[in-house]
Amino acid sequence: MGNDLAAFAKKNGVKYFMISYTDLFSGQRAKLVPAQAIADMQKDGAGFAGFATWLDLTPAHPDMLAVPDPDSVIQLPWKPEVAWVAANCIMDDKEVDQAPRNTLKRLIAEAASDGMHVKTGVEAEFFLISPDGKTISDEYDTASKPCYDQQAVMRRYDVIAEICDHMLALGWGAYQNDHEDANGQFEMNWAFDDALATADKHSFFKFMVKSIAEKHGLRATFMPKPFQGLTGNGCHAHISVWDKAGKTNVFADNAMELGLSAKGRNFLGGIMKHASALAAITNPTVNSYKRINAPRTISGATWAPNTVTWTGNNRTHMVRVPGPGRFELRLPDGAANPYLLQAVIIAAGLDGIRSKADPGKRYDIDMYQHGHTVKGAPKLPLNLLDALREFDKDKSLKAALGEEFSSAYLKLKHQEWNSYASHFTQWERDHTLDI
Repeated sequence: MGNDLAAFAKKNGVKYFMISYTDLFSGQRAKLVPAQAIADMQKDGAGFAGFATWLDLTPAHPDMLAVPDPDSVIQLPWKPEVAWVAANCIMDDKEVDQAPRNTLKRLIAEAASDGMHVKTGVEAEFFLISPDGKTISDEYDTASKPCYDQQAVMRRYDVIAEICDHMLALGWGAYQNDHEDANGQFEMNWAFDDALATADKHSFFKFMVKSIAEKHGLRATFMPKPFQGLTGNGCHAHISVWDKAGKTNVFADNAMELGLSAKGRNFLGGIMKHASALAAITNPTVNSYKRINAPRTISGATWAPNTVTWTGNNRTHMVRVPGPGRFELRLPDGAANPYLLQAVIIAAGLDGIRSKADPGKRYDIDMYQHGHTVKGAPKLPLNLLDALREFDKDKSLKAALGEEFSSAYLKLKHQEWNSYASHFTQWERDHTLDI
């Protein structure tokens, strides 16, 4: 991409830049900056009042400056006169430690200092729904097993193909698109990459999908469980670690069980060790726990875990090892912050490697049918409050993510939980009026 955004604008006909950062609640915040002003912004950053977004700051704090990272710049394929660029947040000439992209960059650097290069891919599921959010957008999408339904995916061809065309034009290595397990639900896949590049693409993907859906008079949602009885939106993460040069997969060892090296097993051990606390980041909303702990859906399976177990190529567990040299974490959902998702995976995995953590017993049973027979494996949190308490107890994970981040995240998420807990619902009236 080059390092000079002004030159990028001139070469590509860009009139405006969206200088964007993601806050602790996954809100994407941006300023629209004319290309004529981008040189100064690239040097000094665009000014934001951090308190006005979901960061633990006050109105008395000085300007928070979002300094664009030119390596992340993406020209909007559907509006080429605009380019999006991810930014790093600074204040008083220092990084804002609680800012999600800063948190991820710090952990990537920590992994690099140990000679490790983390590469990941994500499967970001979403629904196409009515503009008011009350129903799915396709009235004919009613099958009890709608996964891979070719008629349903073709009825939304204009939306899906336009998004995929854009990913192809951007060089993301898009390789498949499908109708997912819930009515109205879709998944689109692109190639894995360095953890920071994946996080930036994930962030941009959510922005792009919502924008293209709106262009077609629809709405897209990544909400974990937008409809009762239907499979929720997962965001499965595929994880591998490479040598410092990024050329050799150090998770791959064909002589080991499932082709996962000793280092890979230790990294997995860290994920298993911290899983209950990890959920506070990978499943960050009240609604997230309606997906994890859901009853059987219309299709016959939730496709979401509720117990801390791992397996081979078996989708009913929290982690599966589908092939040599990588594993899939099936815990995260559509609400996961693109940057914090990657950060917490690296934090847990690094701790696993350093402590030589054992992932524990491998289970190959169908957890949906026989999960009750598993003894000793922790259950995942039942709700957001339980997850936050697990995270707060996990001192090593909090330290790895940074004390400023962890404190800010816990404070704001507890406020969110308290707001939810004090909300008066129709369920209470239905079940309590006549007591």
